[in-house]
Amino acid sequence: MSNHEHNHDHEHDHNHSHDHNHEHSHGALPTILYFIGLGAFILSYFPFGTLTANILATVTIFLSGYHIIIEGFSDTISQTKENRKFTPNVHILMAFAAFGAAIIGDFKEGALLIVIFAGAHFLEDYVEEKSKKEITNLMAMNPTEARLILDNGDTKIVPVGELKIGDHLQVLNGDQIPTDGEILSGFANIDESSINGESIPAEKTTGDFVFGSTMNGQSSFTMVVTKDSSDTVFAKILELVNQSQSNLSKTATKIKKLEPKYVTLVLVSITLYIILMPLVFGHTWYESFYKGMVFLTVASPCALAASDVPATLSGISNLAKRGVLFKGGSYLSNLVDIKAFAFDKTGTLTQGKPSVTDVYFLNENKTEAENYKNIIVAMEKQANHPLATAIIEGIPVTEELDLVVENQIGHGLVTSIQQDLYKIGKAEQFNVLPLQLEQKREEFAREGKTVVLFGKNDHAIGLIAMMDLPNEKAVDMIKYMKQAGIHTIMITGDNEVTGQAIGKTLNVDDVKGNVLPENKAQAVEELQKVYGQVAMVGDGVNDAPALVKSDIGIAMGEGTDIAIDVADVVLMKNDLDQLTYAHRISKRLNRVVMQNITFSMAVVLLLVVLNIFGKMNLPIGILAHESSTILVLLNGIRLLKPLK
Repeated sequence: MSNHEHNHDHEHDHNHSHDHNHEHSHGALPTILYFIGLGAFILSYFPFGTLTANILATVTIFLSGYHIIIEGFSDTISQTKENRKFTPNVHILMAFAAFGAAIIGDFKEGALLIVIFAGAHFLEDYVEEKSKKEITNLMAMNPTEARLILDNGDTKIVPVGELKIGDHLQVLNGDQIPTDGEILSGFANIDESSINGESIPAEKTTGDFVFGSTMNGQSSFTMVVTKDSSDTVFAKILELVNQSQSNLSKTATKIKKLEPKYVTLVLVSITLYIILMPLVFGHTWYESFYKGMVFLTVASPCALAASDVPATLSGISNLAKRGVLFKGGSYLSNLVDIKAFAFDKTGTLTQGKPSVTDVYFLNENKTEAENYKNIIVAMEKQANHPLATAIIEGIPVTEELDLVVENQIGHGLVTSIQQDLYKIGKAEQFNVLPLQLEQKREEFAREGKTVVLFGKNDHAIGLIAMMDLPNEKAVDMIKYMKQAGIHTIMITGDNEVTGQAIGKTLNVDDVKGNVLPENKAQAVEELQKVYGQVAMVGDGVNDAPALVKSDIGIAMGEGTDIAIDVADVVLMKNDLDQLTYAHRISKRLNRVVMQNITFSMAVVLLLVVLNIFGKMNLPIGILAHESSTILVLLNGIRLLKPLK
């Protein structure tokens, strides 16, 4: 998707080393064998005699440890072949420790090690699955069938995959909309929460676009297919979700690369330890071998391996539920390192459409002013420019007038009422422009407002000022960014005056005006030179090059495919509050991962030191070591909880 070539080399070389990031499913067999082995382990404590107890413990090692042993040896062999160098994993350490304990006659301790390690391993899988499930719930929403309208007018249920662009479909009440398209006839209230997380249904009618996977309300309509099922907005979201599972964070990638080196070091150290202890310190072979097995257990980096991925997946799931989609763990963990946020103005920091801010008449009295407003709205109802809608929606009327209006190109709108000629247009279209009105017009223009004048018989007598108002959530978001020490920049194609006016309202640090869409990427590049890591927030369409250029591209979604294609993060609801929320989750994720790494390394160090001084036996080592892994997992899963 996004070709963030520069610093996005997020090692997509996930060679699926089945270390602790098991991207494979264990199926039911290991679970069944685990419980049979567990039964054997419990039986080994019954008074059957030593031989029977040892046989039962051996059964436990091989059955409960089935997938640990298989993963330990088969993955080490396949990875070693693939990388052309010895690439062991954590599981092989555990398999060796269990076999070693059995060799020196401590069968039950070897079995205990396997039972606890495999149990923790299943728990970790469960945590990862739980985090993924939040995201994969989306998959269940993927439509499978459609009602195709045949040439003779009948309908036939067909698989969505068989639909072609141009096919006509019928959508009945309560149906799931099968694919992206346009309404041909009828109207609908559509629940679009699967696309944008918005709970209020959207009203749609002829000519409006509808999205696959959304749910139709209580009416039925016909539609034409406008996209191949693999190109729908929902298909893009699913693709994005799948990516987020495989794109690991920097920390997880580092841990993954470090693991084989660490395991090799442990294996070499233990071999030397077992050989040298009897020779140098005069220990018995049993003692040195037993201590070696304890060492093997406590030095295994299980907790370290589990310190990042479950936490990152939990953070991504938490955000996915709120309509914030991350293309990968790396973007979520890097968000906290961003030093500057660049924002597109229109539709991102502003509402994206003009609104009336001021209506002003010279020496007005109330009745006259109301009469003028009625005339203005009635005239604008006959016009078709974008400002007309703003005027109709923004000026209240006391009476609906029916006027004959002429749209004179270059002159504006003209109508006559009882010998008086009324006009709406630019300043230069009036013969008389009183000074007071001219001053007011200049004052509004300085505030970045668009001004149209209203006149009677070629005398300008009033004006209407409009502007694209700030997105009310932008103010809080900018305030948060400032508190977090992040520089904020607004980039706009508008003139400097309008840009500065909006920038001032929102309190952004910097405004770059008159920037053409093709120069936005260049503006981002300049910011990178000054601030380092820069995120760009835009609405996707004309911001695509800038989103790609930035370190993290964040698109205001509302279902635009181009945004989903090029961005690293998509705010499906166009809700800037969620950007603040995502930054807070990123901060928390980095905190949790650091806690996990520090804690897991401290536990390993403590257990190794205690073992050297003879203060550690195998059962206590196993319990302490596996408890630390479970604590790390539980700490990570806290990120599933919504922040206050």
